[in-house]
Amino acid sequence: MGHFPTLPPPFEPPPVEPSPPQRGTTTHTPQRRVNRSMRSLIASFRYAFSGLWYLLRTQRNAQIHCLVGSCAVALGTFLSLARWEWLALVLTIALVLAAEGVNTAVEAAVDVATNAYHPFARIAKDVAAGTVLLCAIASVIVGCIVFIPHLWPIIVASYEFGVTSLGGR
Repeated sequence: MGHFPTLPPPFEPPPVEPSPPQRGTTTHTPQRRVNRSMRSLIASFRYAFSGLWYLLRTQRNAQIHCLVGSCAVALGTFLSLARWEWLALVLTIALVLAAEGVNTAVEAAVDVATNAYHPFARIAKDVAAGTVLLCAIASVIVGCIVFIPHLWPIIVASYEFGVTSLGGR
């Protein structure tokens, strides 16, 4: 029988008694002011593109997913996919890359939180990696659904050409 690690109980902070509201005041939380300047917006995009660049530059699996996605786009262009097929293909590629990004973020956050072994840290990393695997398997299924109907006639025609050119039939 396998040995399962005993997980420590989750940390629960002590309960805090809320103070009663004063007369004439509301109990809503104050809102933070939203910075709506163009400079802030541009900075946000810069940070996002920096994160994408980090993902593609440092993560081997993200690079593999990009290569496979590029091959799928090239094959889709060659086969003249219908609009719905392009939709399925693009969303699937984006989903796999997004899952890879979340996996990278979870791994980085766990590494920052602790450098010692902890069962919860392992669980967080394993679940994030499993999510990427699930998305990758789903993308292969979507790829088969999209590409096989286009490729099957080509495969059959090339087989028949090969059999007839070899003197068969």
